[in-house]
Amino acid sequence: MNPVIGRRLRRHSLLEPSTDPVAVVRAMCGAHAQVMSAAELSIGLRTTLTRQQVRDAVWVDRTLVKTRGPRGTVHLLPAADLPMWTGALSRLPHRSRLLTEEQSEQVVAAIAEALRDAELTGDELTGEVVARTGPWAGERVMEAFGGTPWPRWVEAMGTASNRGAMCFAPNKGRKTAYTSPQRWSPGFTPDEAGDVELLHAYLRSYGPATPAHFARWLAAPKRWVDGVFARADVEQVEGGWVVRGDTAWPDEPPGGVRLLPYFDAYVVGSHPREVVFPGRAYERALSGGQAGNFPVVLVDGLVAGVWHQKRSGRRIVVTVELFKALSRARSAELEREVVRLGGFLEGRPELTVGPVSVGGHA
Repeated sequence: MNPVIGRRLRRHSLLEPSTDPVAVVRAMCGAHAQVMSAAELSIGLRTTLTRQQVRDAVWVDRTLVKTRGPRGTVHLLPAADLPMWTGALSRLPHRSRLLTEEQSEQVVAAIAEALRDAELTGDELTGEVVARTGPWAGERVMEAFGGTPWPRWVEAMGTASNRGAMCFAPNKGRKTAYTSPQRWSPGFTPDEAGDVELLHAYLRSYGPATPAHFARWLAAPKRWVDGVFARADVEQVEGGWVVRGDTAWPDEPPGGVRLLPYFDAYVVGSHPREVVFPGRAYERALSGGQAGNFPVVLVDGLVAGVWHQKRSGRRIVVTVELFKALSRARSAELEREVVRLGGFLEGRPELTVGPVSVGGHA
């Protein structure tokens, strides 16, 4: 059994469920929330909370904030950790194709001012940004996934998020809305040591890890990452680096069957890929080495299958494709995990073991 896997499972609350969504998201180094339901499920399957309680942590209690995190993708992050995250992400080098450096600064300032005391849709925010900068900001020149091009100013949204000038607000009907995290965490400022703190957090959750692993997880250039490692309080062990002194390994072997949704942090952040995705899993559950495109079945912390859910009313058909047969005890664990899944999703689950025919992101 791999003690590194056992340590990661415990630190990700995948051995014993937690009652604290903030602690769980902090230990994950953010919950991927491009698809909000997947983020909710990532948290729910690590806790004893209901789906509504997870949603309340974001939109009522404001202890979690929906914003851009690693790789510029949408994540749920602890609101209390925004100084660390913005301190780290705002220092990443950024290249703009559509905006000059001066224009980018103007847009970020306009966003911060417009959202200081408001919740605005994209169209409403476009009007406010154009009014504060100029017509050039509203020119529709940015590609938009096959649809109508986005306004020029949208290219600065990532920078604005990284600096803490904007985050997501509750949707207005079907429209995405934005606001300022300053409304929920008044007075916060980016932490000058945030990049080192973020590296330490990553290593506590995913270590031992190498600079290349951290760079891939964060989508950061090698030179920048090497500089962060040089200033961090870390030590090298077999397999990579850990925070200095954080060298305890669990005595018990990793155990259990778990279902993880799309882009769950455990599989996205864990390396080496060939260890976490052994044998057939490397070909079946990855997309060109990229983790997260398929919901996965973990057995003893390693990817041992993929799964898919299809809902009709309260009925949820959960199809599980296993890469090797499970023992009777493990099969019983899988059945219990499907029951947990259905309980969180407030449905009536039905387990089917067989091929998953749909592709990634289905």
